[in-house]
Amino acid sequence: MLNQQTPDSRGTCLRIDLGAIAHNAQCLKKAMNPGVDMMAVVKANAYGHGLIPVARTALQNGADALGVAVPEEGRTLRQAGITAPILVLGSVSPEGAMISSAEGLIQTVFDERGVGLLQDACRKTGKIGQVHLKIDTGMNRIGARTADEIRAVLDALESAPYVKLTGAFTHFADADNPDDSFSRAQFERFRRLAALLPEGLTLHAAASDASLRFPWARLNMVREGIALYGCAEGYDSLDLKPAMRFETRIAYVKSIVEGDTVGYGRTYTAAAPLRVATLPVGYGDGYPRACSNQGYVLIHGTECPIVGRVCMDQLMADVSRVPGVQAGDAAVLLGSQGNARITAGRLAGWAGTISYEVLCAPHARVPVIY
Repeated sequence: MLNQQTPDSRGTCLRIDLGAIAHNAQCLKKAMNPGVDMMAVVKANAYGHGLIPVARTALQNGADALGVAVPEEGRTLRQAGITAPILVLGSVSPEGAMISSAEGLIQTVFDERGVGLLQDACRKTGKIGQVHLKIDTGMNRIGARTADEIRAVLDALESAPYVKLTGAFTHFADADNPDDSFSRAQFERFRRLAALLPEGLTLHAAASDASLRFPWARLNMVREGIALYGCAEGYDSLDLKPAMRFETRIAYVKSIVEGDTVGYGRTYTAAAPLRVATLPVGYGDGYPRACSNQGYVLIHGTECPIVGRVCMDQLMADVSRVPGVQAGDAAVLLGSQGNARITAGRLAGWAGTISYEVLCAPHARVPVIY
């Protein structure tokens, strides 16, 4: 995404409130047990909010470490002068091992191959590399799953003098489920398998939901992702603040009569005379096409339903209930306007997806204003 100080010619932009990021980081840190470190997860361009600005803000407001998905994200942070510990949460490749070693990143490993790749890379760079062992307790994505697999990793580490094990972690598969029985079973499995490891490691299991719902799972570090961006739902007592606002300006307002259809495929038919506003934003900007005839936008602080299909570059909304709407008026697709708010979770519900995807969706042509 473009990083500039003004919206584009359409009036379209993302506004990222770094004050909200700072507030959320402080609230989350305060909510944890004393002595529990906090990792700010800034992968995927900080969930669409901006990798470097969010990382700096989080570190200035209570975060002790950063989490990324791929080594290239960690390299970008190092090139920006960030020296905090950075954990690469994803798997390792030969190329990734070289980046992690060169940039002093902590790399996730879960098998002998990963340890070998780090050993080879660190021998070439002449640096000692840190790793965290991923233990799979039920997500069935990546991770060592059995005691034998963990012992095999430990044996590989014994033969890898350039690689040092400094932590271990797992990930809950169902942390937002009111029935926490599966999460408790995962945690107990992690504790049993982690008992095979040397003492003194950094142990972490809880990401946002688990860190807030399961005090027993906080160990000595938590990973805060979606909550850092103010989009974890059901935790009103923390007063987390959404940090992203997606806005544009109305391009055109017209009147249509009963029986007129709107948009591609004629999927919307007016049941009465309407006033329809066209917004110059569409799925080419990352607004979900699945919100066609489903979602709302905010105009003059009022929810206005989307009518017809969301196009690549435009969408239409019924503004019949809002007097005085005209071209050039502000419209909000995500965020607040007046007393009305469209949250990422709500927009995701219209689109049949999750808030994470909504936050990551805005595309490169949308300017970002901090």
